[in-house]
Amino acid sequence: MPKFIITGQKTLSGEIRVGGAKNAALKIIPAAILSNETITINNLPNIEDVDKALEVIVDLGAKIRRGKNSVEIETKNINKIELPAKLADKFRASIMFVGPMLAKFKEVRFPHPGGCVIGAGGRPIDLFLEGFEAFGAEVITEKNCYHLKAKKLHGANYFFTTVSVTGTENLMMAATLIPGKTVLKNCAMEPEIEALANYLNKQGAKIHGAGTPIITINGVKSIKAGTFNIIPDRIETGSFALMAAATKSEITITKCNPEHIACLLTIFEKIGVQFKKGKDWLKMIPTKTFLPYSIKTHEYPGFPTDLQSPYAVLMTQASGTSLIQEAIYDRRLLWTDYLSQMGAKITMCDPHRVVINGPTTLYGKRLISPDLRAGIALVIAALQAKGVTEIDNIYQIERGYENIEGRLKALGADIKRID
Repeated sequence: MPKFIITGQKTLSGEIRVGGAKNAALKIIPAAILSNETITINNLPNIEDVDKALEVIVDLGAKIRRGKNSVEIETKNINKIELPAKLADKFRASIMFVGPMLAKFKEVRFPHPGGCVIGAGGRPIDLFLEGFEAFGAEVITEKNCYHLKAKKLHGANYFFTTVSVTGTENLMMAATLIPGKTVLKNCAMEPEIEALANYLNKQGAKIHGAGTPIITINGVKSIKAGTFNIIPDRIETGSFALMAAATKSEITITKCNPEHIACLLTIFEKIGVQFKKGKDWLKMIPTKTFLPYSIKTHEYPGFPTDLQSPYAVLMTQASGTSLIQEAIYDRRLLWTDYLSQMGAKITMCDPHRVVINGPTTLYGKRLISPDLRAGIALVIAALQAKGVTEIDNIYQIERGYENIEGRLKALGADIKRID
């Protein structure tokens, strides 16, 4: 199993470029099914989850031509209505194929979506199934899969009882080709949703309100396909900013959108972490001491759950006590036990809250990455720790961060990938 060997406390400096947003890439690939034309996707991150999404659409019958950070997808020959279980049950985003396939073919079979510890069976898909039923689909639970089918689909009024990014995008994509008017309420508002809607509208869809809590879709018979330029990955931007702050490094983050991490930058201002920003860049300035600040994860534009783990590492170096509350996912704070093993002073109040006292010196340990975001947090902790840290199961990290080893080496990190 591949692992990272990291020798900490090396001086980091220079520029690091942000790649295309993972959470946008994993939605535009299924969205290609909505059109019979060929779509071109640019700024595509070369990561494990994207590889899997492309494998799924090829298995369905699509043809792809892939470049270094781009892909063309031709979908006119898609001839299957069943997602391949050997692929779909390995990553959570496989669920995103269901909405477009149901709208296009009025029938789809799929296994329960998988992924890492955070994305596995503990995250139910009730919202998706309820939404598809509202469109007129029959939901049949079979032995190893779900089977959705409908003689005729229709527009619907649907209220999300829980704010869901993937739920919002899934139903929005499906409604694009479903006759009638659909109104989705209590929608997620992430930038990736708005970017997806803007693309679909350019191709002939009629979507209004994406990026707000209420989205209205008037179904159309067909849409075209064009070029989709993936927006910068805001989670990668935030991860690199927290890495720079935690290691007290001067790092310029390029090809990013600082406005997409406004919540984090506002906290930086409150606690004294110094930075400068432009339209598409963020320069982190070394800050010797800074204050603690308690956070509670929240849907966009609140504090992202995907930055909770790297932020916890930063708080181990703050001068005082902070409370980290995880309000989105269960089990997402269990990884902090690894920080405790490294020397951090962390008290777990319950599965959703930890108290961190800093600053503390961290020491290298042998660790295992439990999931994508905790994995990058362990990398950040290892970069500032004394001694050598060994991180196993880096497959989880590489699911979301392209060539992270090479990019960190370019900043001066002592990191090796061992197969």
